[in-house]
Amino acid sequence: MFQLGKTIISEDIIQKDFVCNLSACKGACCIDGDAGAPLEKSETNILQEIYPNVKPFLRKEGIKAIEQQGVFITTENGDFETPLIDGADCAYVIFDENKTALCAIEEAYNQGEIKWKKPLSCHLYPIRIKEYSEFSAVNYEKWQICDDACSLGKELQVPVYKFVKDALIRKFGEDWYAELEKVAADYR
Repeated sequence: MFQLGKTIISEDIIQKDFVCNLSACKGACCIDGDAGAPLEKSETNILQEIYPNVKPFLRKEGIKAIEQQGVFITTENGDFETPLIDGADCAYVIFDENKTALCAIEEAYNQGEIKWKKPLSCHLYPIRIKEYSEFSAVNYEKWQICDDACSLGKELQVPVYKFVKDALIRKFGEDWYAELEKVAADYR
């Protein structure tokens, strides 16, 4: 672990390699697991605002789940997440012609219907951030379904922090990322 400002960072984001390999995993992170994508409080308001523009991109099962549960849910711990379809797929998941899971929010963004790409936790994956009162913990989340992404990252020699560069800048800013790059250069 090392510290940058008010963040405590796992060395894994510098040491481990990662590049999403959608052709291999088919977007399993959006359809496996037992919880929706973590959301920041501010993102719950964004989801409410953009839902009418995202809805045309959704599957009927996603629309049904959102209409029953809301555009987001609040967990027992008071955290916010995207709703799930029957406890499995994220309600915002759509599939392409190859049956690869994609994000309807991101598709609406790509089509110019909204100006918000997708939830930060999705953009940051495989990094997860846990907020504490005095700092943010920035950790690499190892998940078996991403083994192909780890292999591809190793083959291409792309460390996790470089793979999620835009998302880290979105969360912490360009100056913070520049400092991270300096630490990584010294580390490697």
